[in-house]
Amino acid sequence: DSLKDLEQLILVGADSPVSFFAYPDVASVIPPAGCDELLLAAPGEDIEQALEFLLEELDAVDVSPDTYPLQVPDLPSGALDANSVAQALAHYLPENAVVVDEGITSGLACFPLTANARPHDWLNQTGGAIGWGLPAAVGAALAAPERKVICLEGDGSAMYTVQALWTMAREQLDVTVVIFNNRKYSILELEFARTGARGGKPGPKAASSLDIGSPDMDFVAMAQGMGVRASCATTAEEFNTQLEAALASGGPSLIDARVPPLQLG
Repeated sequence: DSLKDLEQLILVGADSPVSFFAYPDVASVIPPAGCDELLLAAPGEDIEQALEFLLEELDAVDVSPDTYPLQVPDLPSGALDANSVAQALAHYLPENAVVVDEGITSGLACFPLTANARPHDWLNQTGGAIGWGLPAAVGAALAAPERKVICLEGDGSAMYTVQALWTMAREQLDVTVVIFNNRKYSILELEFARTGARGGKPGPKAASSLDIGSPDMDFVAMAQGMGVRASCATTAEEFNTQLEAALASGGPSLIDARVPPLQLG
């Protein structure tokens, strides 16, 4: 809805946006009909140079860009949830880190809270497929071994490619994995609601298929079984301590962050 009245869209290092999922009677292409799309730089092209060329064309080379001051939040305390994880991440996020974000619903809080954190790169999903986060973190760590890589991962999506933990251990990659363990496929519950089917409420059988907490998945045991240091956090204080230690370790680590699931209205 935020783009429905858009008249012009300038794409810089990006493709034209599409829907996260397919919805009944809703177009997959987000920009409205008649919107004028201008491609300044395609994905993979030099974005910085493209913007410099644009400044020259606009005779704005000497114009100072808006800057945003560094904002490092205090450490959270109390109950552990998606917001306290995001606050701790923003506090400890190292400069020049690479964040791989497949936190799905639990990761929604992390992007805005880290917007004014130390300079970093953010790799995010561009569609509704899941399971890419752990292997993407492996790729980032192999491509830039001198940089800290932090992988924000949902518990359900992690199970698609959990064997990537073994690769992290084998190659001794500097990756810190944060599992948002809410024992639920919250993203599928959310998307079910968006379809409007059954009034947005899944029936008993569908609802049970979205529950992945019975039996409970022990990510600490899984990670340790593949050679990765691992710990479990149930409070904000525990998570703070474990995240600081993981980032200082210089190798692969996993934190099983026990957080509540997304609450739909």
